[in-house]
Amino acid sequence: MEQSRTKKSAVKPGRPPFDCIALVLQGGGALGAYQPGVYQALAEADIHPDWVAGISIGAINAALIAGTAPEGRVDKLKEFWSAVTAPLPWQWADHFPASLIRGDAARNFVNQASAIDALTMGVPGFFTPRLPPPWLSPAGSIEATSYYDTSQLKATLERLVDFDRLNSGEMRFSVGAVNVTTGNFTYFDTTERTIRAEHILASCALPPGFPAVEIDGEFFWDGGLVSNTPLQWVLQHGPRQDTLAFQVDLWSARGDFPGSLANVSTRQKEIMYSSRTRENVDQFIETQCIRHAVAKLLSDLPPDLAKNDDIEFLKTYGDSKVYSIIHLICRPQRYEGESKDYEFSRLSMEEHWKAGYNDAVRTLRTPGVLARPTNIEGITTFDIGGR
Repeated sequence: MEQSRTKKSAVKPGRPPFDCIALVLQGGGALGAYQPGVYQALAEADIHPDWVAGISIGAINAALIAGTAPEGRVDKLKEFWSAVTAPLPWQWADHFPASLIRGDAARNFVNQASAIDALTMGVPGFFTPRLPPPWLSPAGSIEATSYYDTSQLKATLERLVDFDRLNSGEMRFSVGAVNVTTGNFTYFDTTERTIRAEHILASCALPPGFPAVEIDGEFFWDGGLVSNTPLQWVLQHGPRQDTLAFQVDLWSARGDFPGSLANVSTRQKEIMYSSRTRENVDQFIETQCIRHAVAKLLSDLPPDLAKNDDIEFLKTYGDSKVYSIIHLICRPQRYEGESKDYEFSRLSMEEHWKAGYNDAVRTLRTPGVLARPTNIEGITTFDIGGR
């Protein structure tokens, strides 16, 4: 992997004491409005990522951040989310008097109505239903393989994202997708290639809703089909460096036992798309323990034992780098159902944004949350909501 374009940040006064600050954004459709709220809180705290990585809607948010100057990022995120939740005449749910939306049952009804709007009419600046529908399109054509056309999203990305800035190396940028024919998971990373709007579209191409995206003769689908979080990529690729990672999840692995078929569908999505974040972190903690143990062992070796091929190999594995992983998770409300990831009402967007902002503010106020790990493993994790 080419590393010359990777920017290694010097630790600045007031900056958390890490070489790399990473922002890791999970996929989750309309729930993605939670992530800009988190970013807004980080920006207000003068915490700016050196590396942003995303899957699906996380890839879109990541591109808006990496492809915008720091002082304009929050406004650009607001512009995108305001556009895709713009109330239209047939989306009556956004015009429903707020004073009448009282209680979980009423809110659930309004949310379901908004989700039906998105399914039948599409989302402005994002996707539109195919006309004619896919079953009336010629077999073998791209139109026959998805219910929606995402050409509007491509135009939105090209309008809002400065791809020259995104590819400048100022901030490392990574998005994940799946090769349709090989099934292999692929990351499009600015240390390896020039990123275009097509790479973002590929990371968002969740079938059968959205079509596969062709890149250099190969077709790609949404990375969430394999892993809905790029945390493992951030922790295990690129130069090892002291890293502070903000892991922003849109699906909670924890939840109640379902009491109906609708609840079963909701819980299925939560389990499937939470993407084993905790398992990935636990595995990395074990790896960190081994790396630190190897580094200590090598430092204690007498000089006459330190010169052989096995020791040289171990030197490539052992190190004393430290990692801190801060979890921020979009916790579901009782009235949110199975359609919460494609319910694009303005009301829900503003609620998710506010929740992300408040969660991040509370987290940053936690004593020691931005400190370097001092334990023997060289890694700490935080989740104020409970893992």
